[in-house]
Amino acid sequence: MGLDLSGGHKDMDYDEHRRTYKGFLIGTQVLIAFVAVLLIGMALFLV
Repeated sequence: MGLDLSGGHKDMDYDEHRRTYKGFLIGTQVLIAFVAVLLIGMALFLV
């Protein structure tokens, strides 16, 4: 997906925004994977 950043505010740090968003997405994926593994483990070992 491409963004036209030519009309953005001059003080906005778009590169930092992208890095932060990418980190958020990676963290979300890791958390979802952890919860899935946890639920599978609970289903196997607690029943």
